[in-house]
Amino acid sequence: MEKIRCGWCEKDDLYRTYHDEEWGRPVYDDQTIFEFLVLESFQAGLSWYTILSKRDNFRKAFDGFDYKKISVYQDEKIEELMNDSGIIRNKLKILATVNNARRFLDVQKEFGSFSDYIWGFIGGTPIDHMPKNLADIPSVTDLSDALSKDLKNRGFKFMGSTVVYAHMQATGMVNDHLENCFIRW
Repeated sequence: MEKIRCGWCEKDDLYRTYHDEEWGRPVYDDQTIFEFLVLESFQAGLSWYTILSKRDNFRKAFDGFDYKKISVYQDEKIEELMNDSGIIRNKLKILATVNNARRFLDVQKEFGSFSDYIWGFIGGTPIDHMPKNLADIPSVTDLSDALSKDLKNRGFKFMGSTVVYAHMQATGMVNDHLENCFIRW
């Protein structure tokens, strides 16, 4: 019997694997949360497929998404990243990643972990929208607006409501798997 998936992921095996193994599964690990924050911020204005296809390159270029290392990047490393054709070479997004690593560490100091901070917005339990079709899935919500605003107030960059909502979907803060998707939890 063929598996029924959310329609957006049927482009190819890269998308299907991401959908089947990661998308929408709750993530509480700060390292993984930061990775998705970086990837989602680079997605702004681009397709998720573009970012996903370059994910391994991003991982190498950004020291395995080690936010402690990224937080101390200097001009030489920024220039190295600007010359790396394996990633999106957008200087504002690269600088935002360094800035966001620093802000990430600030949030950890305040809340004990970034996970505690971000999951606190939903009381630690994923929100299940139970969408019947792709048209039922929002691109922003009041909650993503509030989280985006708070992140921006804390100095984060490239964290608009659409980026934040995509992050919430990717890390399982919201379950937007379609009702007939075999992944439903």
